[in-house]
Amino acid sequence: MEFFEFVQALVLGLVEGATEFLPVSSTGHLIVAADFLGFHGEVAKTFEIFIQLGAICAVVWHYHHKIAEIVRDLPHRPEARRFVGHLLIAFTPAALLGFIFSKQIKAYLFDPVSVAIAFIVGGLIIIAIEHRRTEPRIQTMEDMTWREALWVGVAQTAALIPGTSRSGATIMGGMLAGLSRPAATEFSFFLAIPTMFAATTYSLLKAWHELSWSDLPVFAVGFIAAFFSALAVVRFLLHFVARHNFIPFAWYRIVAGLFLLWYFDAHPWTAGMG
Repeated sequence: MEFFEFVQALVLGLVEGATEFLPVSSTGHLIVAADFLGFHGEVAKTFEIFIQLGAICAVVWHYHHKIAEIVRDLPHRPEARRFVGHLLIAFTPAALLGFIFSKQIKAYLFDPVSVAIAFIVGGLIIIAIEHRRTEPRIQTMEDMTWREALWVGVAQTAALIPGTSRSGATIMGGMLAGLSRPAATEFSFFLAIPTMFAATTYSLLKAWHELSWSDLPVFAVGFIAAFFSALAVVRFLLHFVARHNFIPFAWYRIVAGLFLLWYFDAHPWTAGMG
């Protein structure tokens, strides 16, 4: 393994972890970072899928006490069963549509221009939602009903469009359904666990034949970098939303989308269609 491959893995892992749970879309950031670093090919695509596991493991680690409590209470506490049911309701719409349309999405929407447009449109939507914001009806995710969970699940289907941001879609969907920003953010993190594990595992099983044991050290570096950067971001965002709105992220998305359009106009995408 060359030293530069470890540098590529470290940078991409940090980018993945830093952007996966912010409402800014990790996809667009990874497209630019991978293109800039010259990180292409089938193994590179599998690497970008694999490091998502590092990011989601960070959420599991952050909430491991709460997760253990829910699992322990499932047999005898209706509240625990209701919460797991809400996760299942919210998980189902995107899981079904993703399974059915994943090939079409990759064929027609996974390119820099489509991602850049999704960045900009997503930013405008966040601004619109924040400006029409009313007093939230639901302060904690434990107070949700199946209706709010379904709202979040339907919103998550928008994240099938690359560049939309899964966390952005679910948080905004939760806010539209009446959740407070902290409640919507926390439910988005919990929903990421089954959603990302399922999507990542499915993609890795299809691509595993592309890998060899020699790829393991580079994959490990990316995984660890994604884990620690995601853990820092999760803790930051939970503190941030307690006092601030998402308008700064919306403007960042718009500027980043314009940058993407400029970057790939000046530097044609060398990775090809995804």
